[in-house]
Amino acid sequence: MSDRRPVSFRGGDGQLAGISRYIFDRIAEISGLRFEYIEIPSGNITYDYLVGEGFDLVTSVEYNQENREARGILISNPYLSSRKVIVAKEGLNFKPNAPYTVAVSTGSQTLRKVINGQYPNFKLVDYPSIEACLDSGEADLLIQNQYVVEYWLYRPAYQDLMAIPVLEMSDQMCFSAVVPIGGEDSELWQERELQISIINKAIAQLSDAEVAGYVISSTLDNLYEYTVSDFVYQYRYTLILLGIAAALIGILVYVALRARIRSINDRADAKAKGDFLSAMSHEIRTPLNGLISLNYLMAQNVGDQDKIAGYLRQSSAVAQYLLSLVNNVLDMSKLQDQEMELEEKPVDLQLLLETVETVERDGMDKLGIGLEADIRLSWPWILGDAVRIQQVLLNLLDNARKYTGQGGMVTIRARQTRCQSGDVLTQIQVIDNGRGMSEEFQKKIFHPFTQERDTVSQGNQGTGLGLSICALLANRMGGELRVKSRQGEGSQFTFTFVAGQAASHAREDAEKGEEKRAAGSLPRILIAEDNELNAQLLEELLEGEGFEVRHVENGKKAVEAFEASAPGEYGVILMDLLMPEMNGYEASRAIRALKRPDARTVRIFASTANTFPEDRQKAFQSGMDDFIAKPINIKELLKKLRI
Repeated sequence: MSDRRPVSFRGGDGQLAGISRYIFDRIAEISGLRFEYIEIPSGNITYDYLVGEGFDLVTSVEYNQENREARGILISNPYLSSRKVIVAKEGLNFKPNAPYTVAVSTGSQTLRKVINGQYPNFKLVDYPSIEACLDSGEADLLIQNQYVVEYWLYRPAYQDLMAIPVLEMSDQMCFSAVVPIGGEDSELWQERELQISIINKAIAQLSDAEVAGYVISSTLDNLYEYTVSDFVYQYRYTLILLGIAAALIGILVYVALRARIRSINDRADAKAKGDFLSAMSHEIRTPLNGLISLNYLMAQNVGDQDKIAGYLRQSSAVAQYLLSLVNNVLDMSKLQDQEMELEEKPVDLQLLLETVETVERDGMDKLGIGLEADIRLSWPWILGDAVRIQQVLLNLLDNARKYTGQGGMVTIRARQTRCQSGDVLTQIQVIDNGRGMSEEFQKKIFHPFTQERDTVSQGNQGTGLGLSICALLANRMGGELRVKSRQGEGSQFTFTFVAGQAASHAREDAEKGEEKRAAGSLPRILIAEDNELNAQLLEELLEGEGFEVRHVENGKKAVEAFEASAPGEYGVILMDLLMPEMNGYEASRAIRALKRPDARTVRIFASTANTFPEDRQKAFQSGMDDFIAKPINIKELLKKLRI
């Protein structure tokens, strides 16, 4: 029918289009049947009409008990399932037993019977089309297919209406074959039975994901197109305010599109997860295969220490890559959900840039790539997150190194200006004369899991998340990340961010802290860890660095060991969070509550794989002093222990 977008309608070429057409064509492809589509006119379509017109099959028939048991009718299994929803004015407090007047489009006889059966107090009124139902000033409610309703509700004239998914009424569509009553034993009946059987087998081969794809495609292809009259109706008051009309239109269009995206999230969720998992699977399987192979080789060469040492170095590199992949995915998720908190501490930007230059120079020298630094900072001391600034710069320089050949040059250039607010705007550019990239690729370079096609042949491995994370970090810092590039001529990445100005004595304080750490004695450490292997490895690492260590299996034993120790015997407790008998949070609170002088001063570090903001907050609330994320960065841990 022509008014059932996006399920079925006549396209611009006069042909049947929509979700049903996609599915019918697919069924024809699977079954070998050929369909000729003839539109049935609106109105009450009777059994006698269908028989008299000689239709072989009828589509969009409701799959229900009544039709399954009707004489002279054979129906297929459902090929499309959705649900019926109620449309009403916003603010309506729906009550199932109230005597509502309900608009029903003409021809929906089955729907009338279902509504009468479930809601006997409803008064049903026929209208010639769905649009007529929506325009009715008499009816309180409209009951219709969810997909069809969503299309109409995006028309501005109906923005005071809302869909209420309170009905427990499915809307399943199927094929129906009609045969004159009494002809159940005829050859025609047998022929129709065979057709329905073939169609059922084809429907069985349609996956849920495939049908969901047809639904998404048809929905996106048939978003309601606003007309001039719609525009005038929707903005009839705001047109007076010419100065703000353009801004209002942009905001409303954005909200409308976001609302449409949310309305199809359930149907698109499977495809989005599939794309994400496919990309993640590709990135994870390659290094995992390397680790498995290296473990096999180590088992085959146990007596060859040189080979074992080489395999271990390779294993460490692969493990670090896997860790970076996990960290990138977590960073991406936190940034997109606005959950990542950036620090605001004094940063010596001059020193940070010098450190980044030193770290990258060695790798570039080995590849025969020159590195030039042009750093002119008017305010080198700023307030910001040094780790995240360094993360962006290292990523940009790593990319420049990957895509610049031997004999090439990479330049890092830094400038600063003062903002009107008094903050400092820093602009850092990473410029190379390497391979460059196409204009098409530049449009999507900051999208997740994106890499230039020909990088595979060059052996450049990566998750395709790095630049996406850098762009989001730049935005969080009040700046942006831009790119200019031409193939064969190189690329220029420009990273800007805004920060407050900091006092310049932070470096002196840091140097004094380093001297204090170097002069201090090593504390005795109590490890609370229920994983025996993790505990054993951590013990060996710390003892190898000169620490005295004791291990207990859970939080309860950690409390008992501390309570039984002499005051000041333990300087640090490494506390796992998830342990049997007593978890890390409970153990920390119990230790802090002990009546002894060192119960308040002993340093307790959370040591856990739970690294979300709420985990950190809960750890600090339980009395812990610091947070060590697993897998543990040994250098960072040793630095904290020697404070």
